[in-house]
Formats: sequence, structure tokens, C-alpha cells
Amino acid sequence: MTHEFDLRLDALKAAYRDGQTTPRQLITALREQAAALNPNYHLFIHLLSAAELEPYLATLDGQSPDSLPLYGVPFAIKDNIDLAGVPTTAACPAFAYTPNSSATLVAQLIALGAVPLGKTNLDQFATGLNGTRSPYGACPNSVHADYPSGGSSSGSSLAVALGVASFALGTDTAGSGRVPAALNNLVGLKATKGLISTAGLVPACRTLDCVTYFTATAREASQLLALTAKRDPRDEYSRTNPLWNDASAFGAPRPGFRFGVPKQLEFLGCAQSPALFAASIGQLKALGGEAVEIDFAPFLEAARLLYEGPWVAERYSLAGELIEQQPDAVLPVIRAVLEKAPRVSGVDTFRAQYRLQALKASCDDILADLDCVLTPAYPRPVTLAELEAEPVKRNSDLGYYTNFMNMLDYAAVAVPAGFMANGLPWGVTLFGRAFTDQYLLGLADALQRHTGLPLSGGRALQLAAPATAARNDMARLVVCGAHLDGLPLNWQLKQRGSRLLQVTHSSPDYQLYALAGGPPLRPGMVRVADGGAAIEVEVWELPSAELGSFLTGIPAPLGLGKVQLADGRWETGFICEPYGLAGAREITGFGGWRAYLRSLA
Repeated sequence: MTHEFDLRLDALKAAYRDGQTTPRQLITALREQAAALNPNYHLFIHLLSAAELEPYLATLDGQSPDSLPLYGVPFAIKDNIDLAGVPTTAACPAFAYTPNSSATLVAQLIALGAVPLGKTNLDQFATGLNGTRSPYGACPNSVHADYPSGGSSSGSSLAVALGVASFALGTDTAGSGRVPAALNNLVGLKATKGLISTAGLVPACRTLDCVTYFTATAREASQLLALTAKRDPRDEYSRTNPLWNDASAFGAPRPGFRFGVPKQLEFLGCAQSPALFAASIGQLKALGGEAVEIDFAPFLEAARLLYEGPWVAERYSLAGELIEQQPDAVLPVIRAVLEKAPRVSGVDTFRAQYRLQALKASCDDILADLDCVLTPAYPRPVTLAELEAEPVKRNSDLGYYTNFMNMLDYAAVAVPAGFMANGLPWGVTLFGRAFTDQYLLGLADALQRHTGLPLSGGRALQLAAPATAARNDMARLVVCGAHLDGLPLNWQLKQRGSRLLQVTHSSPDYQLYALAGGPPLRPGMVRVADGGAAIEVEVWELPSAELGSFLTGIPAPLGLGKVQLADGRWETGFICEPYGLAGAREITGFGGWRAYLRSLA
């Protein structure tokens, strides 16, 4: 069944601009559609009434669709995130309260023109990955009724998958923004911890929680992240987004990117998932990627710490008092998960923190030479019947590839990657170092375009490739002289964690000079209109955070500018000020600095 409205951000803005509909008309129709779906899917705990929607719609009356970035965009809010004047329940009626102000992120989105449609269902206290642990009803899958929606952000995923919201807010502590995305053919962005404000969120684990976006496409998630990744004084865990991770970092991946693939793959007996995952590896290779097998053991050990270690006590710090005073107010399965928390000691906590830090050091080393890692979003789907028979075990199965992510402070995005034989959506996760969110979204976008899978509701993807290259936390640097591999100043690159990407040539537009002075001997490369040649160079990659210190240490007359390579690319590289050529010897004919040095020997 195709959705009646194309709610993707760009399509909706075009519809408003062309006069095909108005926010008031659209939101009214979507509310009616959501109300009709709710008895079967239990996606909303509180669907805003016409009177509650009126203030948001009234602010848009008379405004141009181009006046606000998210003008008239309908969105849904997981009911552990505050919306002013509407009860926040965390799927526990006895816990409910009515906030006077909205969560920072919700307020941001409303100020940008978005319209909240309602508060969505969730696994109680965001403790679960399946979407069945709610007194407001279990959330079935949007495609196959024998399977769950996934959780804990169950209603939020359904709001987008069933076509009543352009995007939805979820949360993700252990996979709650990625598992439901994969099960419902959606993109689920779990951004770097602290990148999106959590002020106004009912915490599950305060030190780990992230607010997430559910969207139809990676491009929309990129747009939303760019609009809202701002440091928030209300949130003591908020972090500043570095400029290498701004909107311009979203783009097409460069050929040669390296992605990790776990050596220890687990599919829990699923007959179809191995082939689907192998196909995803093939898709990334077709996009120019290089698969690198990695040891996944430290990631899996970190994942086990989340529920087997003391972090369960952090969850208990929120719900514990209610469990002690009104045990029947909390679902039995949630009580069973949290019941060991009071026995956790301070000694246990510190020992686990020490172990986690050791694991993070190992995992960071593995990621250091990679652009990202590819995993299945879950080993295999579980049915509603299986969840009823073994609620804790089958829930844990869904989190096999997700639980470690926030423990290790990584960015992650779930992206649709196929369908099982019964039509159930199947997805993969791309994850990487903190603050590589836009790079991961660019890769997810490329994967969506390459696979060409239909969106939820059957609509065709129809996306053009970005005009720019994706950018992550690494900068490229072209060197032509003493910084070449093995030469006297190369240590300045290696001590900053750099690695050699390519030995190549410049475009045939440069002259090379041996500069006066030394040691060490240094060349100057100058772009010229006539009489130039292709000069041998190396392309290195170094952390963007180290580029500034490297630049300030470069002595005159050299500096960094843009150098054109033989394939036409322009990269940051060494250039020479013209005044530095006084007393220099032109050595263009040697074709490169190494050849010139050999002539001296």
C-alpha cells in the first residue's frame, strides 16, 4: 500500500510551495489517518487533539513555505521526551507528569516550523528492543503482523513507516533507535553522544542516552542533524559539533574507503541473514570500498557489560523508587531486568569502568585505520510468539550488534539493506568514531541509492547523488618533499596518526624548485600557466584535529593551499610563496623530489 502523502522533507516543501496542500490540511488528514491506525498498531499514547494542534498551525498561517526550514513538517515524539502541556509517561501511567516546557530538541524543531503530531508508544522506561513491553499495547511490525516493530522506540518507527509523520524522535541507549528502524525499512540515526540535546528526556542511562531520528532516507537524517546539532547549556552532557561534521560533510564516499567487517559474525541460525549481509558487503565494494576483517570480540564484550555489568543500576536510579513503592506499576519483565540493580556495589562499578576503558582502547585502535564498520542491524528477526515465550532472551538477541555503541562512544546509522523472503525488512548498521555522523549518513545515502530499495509504503527512492565528497574526521594532505614517506620530516605526519593513502602525481601544471637553505633540504612546488609538468607526490590522511598544529609548524616560504592531482581532484597540500624562489634551483625535469635527491647522491 503506497502512502497517500509523500512526507519526505524536500517533497513536502515542494508540495507546500506549489499550493498542493497547506500545513493545516495535511496535519488534519494525517491526524485522522493516525487515529484510524492506532487501534491496531498502538503507535500513539497521546495523539494531539485539534485544539492542541491549533497553536502550532496558527503560527504558520500566512507564512511562506520558504520562511522556515521545517515549515509544516509533521513529526512524532517518543513518550519519554517532553512536549509542553502534554503528559510524559515513559509508558508507565504511575510515573506520568506534565511538563511546563518542551525538551530542547522539541523546542528547536517547533521553532524551525515542524508540527508535533503526538507522543508515541515505547517499551516501558525505554527498557527493551522489541516494542511489546507497554501497558498501552504491543506494537506490531509495519510490514508483517507476526513480528514486532522493534523497540524501545516502537511507536516512533511506526509513525514514519506507516506514513503519518515525516520523521520521528526516538531514543537509543542500547539500540532503540536502530533495531526498530531496520525492522521497518527506515533510516535510524544514533548520533554521537551529546551531539543532540537530551535535556527534557526521561533518562534510561543518563551517561549513555541519545535522542535519535527516524527518517525514510539518510539525506533527511543529515538535514535534521545539521539543523539541530547544537551545544545546549541545559544539558551537561551536550558536546560541540566540530566543523568537519557539519552539513557540508554529507556527500558521496570517495573510492578506496575502508570498512570493517566482523570476523565473529553471528546470525543465530537465520538462513537468510548471511546472504543478505554478504550482499551488503558487495554493495559497499561496488561503491569503491575495501572490506577489512576485524576482531569483533572487544566490541561484543563491551556490549555484555551494559546489562551484565553495573549499568543496570543506572536504569534503576530512575524507576527504582517506583518499583519499591508500587511494584505492580512496573511491568514484570521490566522489574526482572532491573531487580539485580540494588546489589551492585561501588567496587563493581569502578571495576567495570576500568574494563570498559580497556575495551575502548582496543576498539579505538581497530577503528583507527578504518572509515567505518559494517554490521547487521540484528542477527535475525524474532517473532511475537518467540518474544512471548522467552521475552528476555529473544529481546537480547535483537541487541547483539547494538549494545556496545554508546558504551564505546561511537556514531551509528541503521540503513535499509534488503527484505527477507516473507517481506520483512532487513537492515545493516554503519558505525564509526565519534563526530563522523555526516560521513556515515553520506555512506548510508550511497547505499540506499545503490540498492534502490523502495521506501516504506512502496514509494520509489528517486535520489540524485550528492555533488560533493563525503568528509569525516580525517583530512587529506598532499606532500611533495621532506614529508614524503621515509624522508627527514615524515615523522611529523606519523606522530599525528597519519597514514599514507596514495603515491601519485600532480596535474601537469607545476614547477618544482630546490629551495635555498637547510638542512633539511626542502622543495617548493609552484603552479604555473606554462612550462609545468606532473610532479610525483604522496597523499596522506591525518586527523582533522591535528591539521592546525601541523600548519602552524610549517616554516616560510611554504604553506598549505590547494593542489590539483593527476585525476583532476583538488586536495590540500604544500605550496610555495613566489618570493621563496629567490636563490632556488628549478628541478622540474627530475619529475619529483626523490629523483632529485638520488641525483645528489
